[in-house]
Amino acid sequence: MSVGGITYPLVDVGSLASELAGGTPPVLLDVRWRLGGPPGIDSYRAGHLPGAVFVDLDADLSGPPGTGGRHPLPAAADFQAAMRRLGVRTGYPAVVYDDGDSTIAARAWWTLRYFGHDQVRVLDGGFRAWAAAGQPVTTDEPGLAAGDFTAVGGNLPVLDTAGAAALARSGVLLDARAGERYRGETEPVDPVAGHIPGALSAPTAGNVGPDGRFLPPAELRQRFAGLGIPMDPVDREPGALGASGPSAGPAVGAYCGSGVTAAHEVLALALAGVPAALYVGSWSGWTADPARPVATGPDPG
Repeated sequence: MSVGGITYPLVDVGSLASELAGGTPPVLLDVRWRLGGPPGIDSYRAGHLPGAVFVDLDADLSGPPGTGGRHPLPAAADFQAAMRRLGVRTGYPAVVYDDGDSTIAARAWWTLRYFGHDQVRVLDGGFRAWAAAGQPVTTDEPGLAAGDFTAVGGNLPVLDTAGAAALARSGVLLDARAGERYRGETEPVDPVAGHIPGALSAPTAGNVGPDGRFLPPAELRQRFAGLGIPMDPVDREPGALGASGPSAGPAVGAYCGSGVTAAHEVLALALAGVPAALYVGSWSGWTADPARPVATGPDPG
């Protein structure tokens, strides 16, 4: 299914199994990763979907950490080289998965979309759903032909620090982290606890059900409407990101700790038919300058 030429962003286990058994199976990208470890490559080597290749969040989907945050965007040339090494091809479908609630897979989906790949989907429920359905798992590592993907940035809207601050004042900026981090009660990674003044708390745990699969689009629309996000009176197709580019200034944006979890929020918003910008630097980029304001407590501030 495609929406306005863009592939619907989710695929279920049964549909993916059928595609893999067909003549033109998608490229499978395993993007398992955990904050603090163990390394995702260990999980990949212990068992993965047949034909899948491992993608490293830190090395392949991010640039070097610094003032732009812990997971800034990679340079286009670096991302292109990584994706070609992994067999990604222009105009050819790719499916990404992790073993949680698709938080890391969503960053891979978003990054591929940002750099111009419009046929990428997330396996809803990820590796756990695949294994639970009795689908085959292997430890064999495939040998893939090099891809030809050409990375051209700017295909999804992004926010810089000034843009995030402005959106928190004039639009809706969602904080995708857990509520206790938003309120400033704890901060396990970054040097300062709290949130961007004006941002609303919207933990990504609210985007999925107990099984780690995304809520239906109608339920996601209800959730985001409850946060004050205006809903288009004419429902968009689920998964539509709209035509907004970086200069179009969408009225909704998302951030997290380092621009990873927030991609999950952007994906959930897309399923609800709401185009949203990603503040890639997120809290790690915001707090890199101690002069920037910080709010704490349950209110936006």
